[in-house]
Amino acid sequence: MHALCWNGVDDLAVENVPDPVLVNPHDVIVQVRLTTTCGSDLHFIDGYLPGMREGDVFGHEFMGEVVETGAEVTSTAVGDRVVVPSFIGCSSCWYCDHELYSMCDTTNPNGALQQPILGYPTGGIYGYTHPFGGYQGSHAQYVRVPFGDTNCFRIPDGITDEQALFLSDAVPTGLMGAEFCDIHPGDTVAVWGSGGVGLMAGHTARLLGADRVFMIDRFPERLRVAKERFDAETIDYTAVDSVQEFLRESTGGRGPDACIDAVGMEGHGTGLQQLYDRAKQLLRLETDRATPLREAILACRKGGIVSVLGVYGLTDKFPMGIVTNKGLTIRSAQQYGQRFVPRMFDYVQQGDLDPSYLITHDMPLEDAVYGYDIFKHKKEGCIRSVFRP
Repeated sequence: MHALCWNGVDDLAVENVPDPVLVNPHDVIVQVRLTTTCGSDLHFIDGYLPGMREGDVFGHEFMGEVVETGAEVTSTAVGDRVVVPSFIGCSSCWYCDHELYSMCDTTNPNGALQQPILGYPTGGIYGYTHPFGGYQGSHAQYVRVPFGDTNCFRIPDGITDEQALFLSDAVPTGLMGAEFCDIHPGDTVAVWGSGGVGLMAGHTARLLGADRVFMIDRFPERLRVAKERFDAETIDYTAVDSVQEFLRESTGGRGPDACIDAVGMEGHGTGLQQLYDRAKQLLRLETDRATPLREAILACRKGGIVSVLGVYGLTDKFPMGIVTNKGLTIRSAQQYGQRFVPRMFDYVQQGDLDPSYLITHDMPLEDAVYGYDIFKHKKEGCIRSVFRP
């Protein structure tokens, strides 16, 4: 089959690789109909996350059709049109029993590679480095889904492939981040980053009852989407002296009730701090350019919540003193997609959310290298490139 492979830092190629096969009786083989870029992929494409090997197939956000099932699969059948959350759950460990699917104790066969750093390993994820399981990713014609009954969700009639695609990762990640904010009527939420996850965080914050949503970015086309789709108030951080002061003045001096960081380790900013972080990151003296995270902590009101969706490594200059003295709550996780699927289906069917607006570029898998180039470098107004294997 054809698949998009990682062959080194900034070295991607569409190649022929072996088709996946059933490994255990709970497996399902899905023929991928749509798969999409994600900002998390850029961290290993750029060489900031270790654990990729030459020839690895990557990609973790996808939907498709079931073409083969293992002998013990009971609720997923050949021909089902399904969406698959990016993290893999088993449904039987303590973490899955508590709906913390990304922390599954069963699905990461390489947990020993994570344990020295994390203390306890996470669950497995498709196409996202060997410490996260070494699973073949979704930028391919076919993908093996372990524990098919747990991880394949039949897509209801009336929901298109394009809408279902983002229920795999962008929507549940954004929804989880908004839920972390403990939103009450009248609340103000500020979101750093207006990519796919940031837009879904802002949009679902609205659905959960936020009175005002601020979206912070530097790309006018992304900010325009946020304003048009869910009436966000927008901030171009390159056009203001201080995001913190802008938010303070816009909220009567108090600050947002909750702040969401939807950027992560390759964040952008302005001023000397950004230059310092960029230099240290290029020299591999730190893993993160964490300007958005620091800004969110500074801008949040006293006693508020900072929800961190961005992927980070070992963050330098973390302002713990500010967290303590302002009484902030920090909440973070990799998304628990399986928990949110029924509610996400309801949002789409009721017309509250149509995440297909994230698609700005739609192309065959053979053009995936180009698709990642425009996605990574924000060319042509790209929010998400979508591939059709």
